[in-house]
Amino acid sequence: MTQIQKTSATPFASRGVERLVAGRATSDGAGVKLTRVLTQDLQRRLDPFLMLDAFRNENPDDYIGGFPDHPHRGFETVTYMLAGRMRHHDNAGNAGLLGPGGAQWMTAGSGLIHSELPEQEEGLMEGFQLWVNLPAKNKMIAPYYRDIPSAAIPEFTTPEGVTVRVIAGESQGTAGAVQRPDTEPLYLDVHLPAGTRFAQAIPAGHNAFLYTYRGEVTVAGKVVADRFMAILANDGARGVVIEAAEDARVILVAGAPLNEPIAQYGPFVMNTAAEIQQTLQDYRDGLFEAGKVQAL
Repeated sequence: MTQIQKTSATPFASRGVERLVAGRATSDGAGVKLTRVLTQDLQRRLDPFLMLDAFRNENPDDYIGGFPDHPHRGFETVTYMLAGRMRHHDNAGNAGLLGPGGAQWMTAGSGLIHSELPEQEEGLMEGFQLWVNLPAKNKMIAPYYRDIPSAAIPEFTTPEGVTVRVIAGESQGTAGAVQRPDTEPLYLDVHLPAGTRFAQAIPAGHNAFLYTYRGEVTVAGKVVADRFMAILANDGARGVVIEAAEDARVILVAGAPLNEPIAQYGPFVMNTAAEIQQTLQDYRDGLFEAGKVQAL
């Protein structure tokens, strides 16, 4: 249920924009067209976040193949749907349907094989998938899912009319649907009417970025256009202030860096090359198929 939040004037100066990033058009799975926004070369800078894909497709040919069976190990995936329906299934028999406004938080942990397939043949398919690293101590924990329907994602509206959906973390006293240790992620979907602003506190040591997916916004005097990511500077400011001259929507993401080595080979993210080699051997030996996924 939406709540009206009472806020005072902006309580801090905003972080600046260190860099603007235009996403790279690519395809994944069985030919799904998407925009890869957070790429592998940015993983150290935006630790603990490993990847962000954005998809917005009206043409079914661009998404209908979905993502057939594929493995993961060593990190978490966060899928947030704005429009469309996606069915997921894994090798342990777990299944669910992700619909408009819903999210799924999946911890791959020690390894699983799953699929994500559209449950529609026409219409808009839009959303995001974010990869969040796991600390070394948790990379081999038992996998699990958290499916979060739209109605279970807390949201509030500021006196100015800004609507904020709190997927993870906390915003202006509203706790999100998910709280995670170690990486302490913040994940907000912010809808700003024309002429409004929104201020969000962010711990000084956390890495942060925002991605504009409708309209454009301004942060510390820098314009962030539609389908651009702004990496927010770690400049000591206690938060970010987002301003919109026109109707705009953004996702805002922040988290505590793990400051650990990152070794990635496709869908496997470990800390060393030796661990990647062991992961590949485990996959070849069928250990992923034999895994048991435990529900959260």
